[in-house]
Amino acid sequence: MNRKIRVIIARLGLDAHWRGSVVVARALRDAGLEVIYLGNQMPEAIVRAAVEEDPDAVGLSSLSGNHMVLAPMVLEGLRREGLENTPVVLGGTVPPEDEAILKKKGVAGVFGPGSSLREIVEFVSRCAEEADEVEPDVSGRTAGEAADAGRSKEQPTEEEGKVL
Repeated sequence: MNRKIRVIIARLGLDAHWRGSVVVARALRDAGLEVIYLGNQMPEAIVRAAVEEDPDAVGLSSLSGNHMVLAPMVLEGLRREGLENTPVVLGGTVPPEDEAILKKKGVAGVFGPGSSLREIVEFVSRCAEEADEVEPDVSGRTAGEAADAGRSKEQPTEEEGKVL
Protein backbone atom coordinates (compact mmCIF):
# COMPACT_ATOMS: atom_id res chain seq x y z
CA MET A 1 0.00 0.00 0.00
CA ASN A 2 1.60 3.24 -1.15
CA ARG A 3 -0.54 5.54 0.96
CA LYS A 4 -1.52 6.12 4.55
CA ILE A 5 -4.05 3.68 5.89
CA ARG A 6 -7.22 5.48 7.02
CA VAL A 7 -9.10 4.15 10.03
CA ILE A 8 -12.33 5.30 11.63
CA ILE A 9 -12.49 4.78 15.40
CA ALA A 10 -15.85 5.08 17.19
CA ARG A 11 -17.40 4.09 20.48
CA LEU A 12 -20.66 2.23 19.98
CA GLY A 13 -23.78 3.96 21.19
CA LEU A 14 -23.63 5.78 24.49
CA ASP A 15 -20.66 3.83 25.86
CA ALA A 16 -18.94 6.20 28.28
CA HIS A 17 -15.67 4.26 28.47
CA TRP A 18 -13.40 6.42 26.34
CA ARG A 19 -9.85 5.64 27.43
CA GLY A 20 -9.35 2.46 25.38
CA SER A 21 -10.57 4.00 22.14
CA VAL A 22 -8.34 7.06 22.61
CA VAL A 23 -5.28 4.94 23.48
CA VAL A 24 -5.82 2.74 20.39
CA ALA A 25 -6.46 5.78 18.16
CA ARG A 26 -3.20 7.35 19.31
CA ALA A 27 -1.26 4.10 18.83
CA LEU A 28 -2.58 3.84 15.27
CA ARG A 29 -1.73 7.49 14.60
CA ASP A 30 1.75 7.09 16.09
CA ALA A 31 2.28 4.10 13.78
CA GLY A 32 1.59 6.34 10.77
CA LEU A 33 -2.07 5.57 10.12
CA GLU A 34 -4.59 8.35 9.58
CA VAL A 35 -7.25 8.17 12.29
CA ILE A 36 -10.71 9.70 12.07
CA TYR A 37 -11.98 9.67 15.65
CA LEU A 38 -15.76 9.90 15.91
CA GLY A 39 -16.28 9.48 19.66
CA ASN A 40 -19.69 8.10 20.65
CA GLN A 41 -21.88 7.28 17.65
CA MET A 42 -24.81 5.09 16.74
CA PRO A 43 -24.37 2.58 13.88
CA GLU A 44 -26.07 4.81 11.28
CA ALA A 45 -23.62 7.66 11.96
CA ILE A 46 -20.63 5.31 11.81
CA VAL A 47 -21.79 3.94 8.45
CA ARG A 48 -22.44 7.46 7.14
CA ALA A 49 -18.92 8.50 8.19
CA ALA A 50 -17.50 5.41 6.45
CA VAL A 51 -19.31 6.33 3.23
CA GLU A 52 -18.01 9.91 3.44
CA GLU A 53 -14.46 9.14 4.61
CA ASP A 54 -13.80 5.89 2.71
CA PRO A 55 -11.65 4.31 5.43
CA ASP A 56 -9.50 1.24 4.99
CA ALA A 57 -10.82 -0.13 8.30
CA VAL A 58 -13.35 0.67 11.01
CA GLY A 59 -12.55 0.22 14.69
CA LEU A 60 -15.40 -0.03 17.20
CA SER A 61 -15.19 0.13 20.98
CA SER A 62 -17.70 -1.25 23.45
CA LEU A 63 -17.44 -1.88 27.15
CA SER A 64 -21.13 -1.56 27.95
CA GLY A 65 -22.35 -4.86 26.51
CA ASN A 66 -24.05 -3.39 23.44
CA HIS A 67 -21.66 -5.07 20.98
CA MET A 68 -24.04 -7.93 20.06
CA VAL A 69 -26.68 -5.49 18.82
CA LEU A 70 -24.77 -2.45 17.56
CA ALA A 71 -21.69 -4.05 15.92
CA PRO A 72 -23.84 -6.22 13.58
CA MET A 73 -25.85 -3.09 12.71
CA VAL A 74 -22.60 -1.40 11.60
CA LEU A 75 -21.64 -4.47 9.54
CA GLU A 76 -25.05 -4.58 7.86
CA GLY A 77 -24.95 -0.86 7.13
CA LEU A 78 -21.51 -1.16 5.54
CA ARG A 79 -22.76 -4.06 3.39
CA ARG A 80 -25.83 -2.06 2.36
CA GLU A 81 -23.56 0.80 1.25
CA GLY A 82 -21.23 -1.48 -0.74
CA LEU A 83 -18.45 -1.35 1.84
CA GLU A 84 -18.53 -5.03 2.76
CA ASN A 85 -14.77 -5.32 2.15
CA THR A 86 -13.99 -2.70 4.81
CA PRO A 87 -12.62 -4.64 7.79
CA VAL A 88 -14.33 -3.98 11.14
CA VAL A 89 -12.36 -4.52 14.33
CA LEU A 90 -13.95 -4.49 17.79
CA GLY A 91 -12.31 -3.62 21.08
CA GLY A 92 -13.75 -3.93 24.55
CA THR A 93 -15.07 -6.47 26.99
CA VAL A 94 -16.40 -9.23 24.78
CA PRO A 95 -17.09 -12.70 26.18
CA PRO A 96 -15.49 -15.53 24.15
CA GLU A 97 -18.89 -16.90 23.08
CA ASP A 98 -19.85 -13.45 21.73
CA GLU A 99 -16.51 -13.14 19.93
CA ALA A 100 -17.18 -16.31 17.92
CA ILE A 101 -20.65 -15.10 16.90
CA LEU A 102 -19.37 -11.64 15.94
CA LYS A 103 -16.61 -13.13 13.80
CA LYS A 104 -19.19 -15.29 11.99
CA LYS A 105 -21.17 -12.10 11.31
CA GLY A 106 -18.10 -10.46 9.79
CA VAL A 107 -16.04 -8.78 12.53
CA ALA A 108 -12.42 -9.22 11.46
CA GLY A 109 -10.92 -9.23 14.94
CA VAL A 110 -11.76 -8.69 18.60
CA PHE A 111 -9.34 -7.21 21.11
CA GLY A 112 -10.08 -7.16 24.83
CA PRO A 113 -8.58 -5.27 27.75
CA GLY A 114 -4.85 -5.81 27.99
CA SER A 115 -4.38 -6.47 24.27
CA SER A 116 -1.03 -5.42 22.89
CA LEU A 117 -1.14 -2.10 21.04
CA ARG A 118 1.49 -3.43 18.64
CA GLU A 119 -0.73 -6.44 17.90
CA ILE A 120 -3.73 -4.16 17.26
CA VAL A 121 -1.73 -1.87 14.94
CA GLU A 122 -0.32 -4.83 13.00
CA PHE A 123 -3.73 -6.50 12.73
CA VAL A 124 -5.51 -3.35 11.52
CA SER A 125 -2.72 -2.59 9.04
CA ARG A 126 -2.73 -6.16 7.70
CA CYS A 127 -6.54 -6.20 7.35
CA ALA A 128 -6.53 -2.85 5.55
CA GLU A 129 -3.81 -3.97 3.16
CA GLU A 130 -5.60 -7.25 2.41
CA ALA A 131 -8.87 -5.41 1.78
CA ASP A 132 -7.02 -3.03 -0.54
CA GLU A 133 -5.96 -5.99 -2.67
CA VAL A 134 -9.43 -7.49 -3.03
CA GLU A 135 -11.17 -7.54 -6.38
CA PRO A 136 -10.63 -4.66 -8.78
CA ASP A 137 -13.63 -2.48 -9.61
CA VAL A 138 -15.07 -2.13 -13.12
CA SER A 139 -12.26 0.27 -14.09
CA GLY A 140 -9.69 -2.38 -13.18
CA ARG A 141 -8.56 -0.51 -10.05
CA THR A 142 -8.32 -2.14 -6.64
CA ALA A 143 -10.45 -0.71 -3.84
CA GLY A 144 -7.47 1.28 -2.56
CA GLU A 145 -6.65 2.72 -5.97
CA ALA A 146 -10.26 3.73 -6.49
CA ALA A 147 -10.32 5.31 -3.04
CA ASP A 148 -7.13 7.26 -3.80
CA ALA A 149 -8.62 8.57 -7.01
CA GLY A 150 -11.78 9.78 -5.26
CA ARG A 151 -10.22 11.00 -2.02
CA SER A 152 -9.93 14.73 -1.48
CA LYS A 153 -6.53 16.04 -0.44
CA GLU A 154 -8.20 18.42 2.01
CA GLN A 155 -8.57 17.53 5.69
CA PRO A 156 -12.15 16.90 6.86
CA THR A 157 -13.81 19.65 8.83
CA GLU A 158 -14.22 19.25 12.56
CA GLU A 159 -17.87 18.40 11.97
CA GLU A 160 -16.88 15.48 9.74
CA GLY A 161 -14.58 13.98 12.33
CA LYS A 162 -11.38 14.78 14.09
CA VAL A 163 -8.19 13.65 12.42
CA LEU A 164 -5.67 12.72 15.10
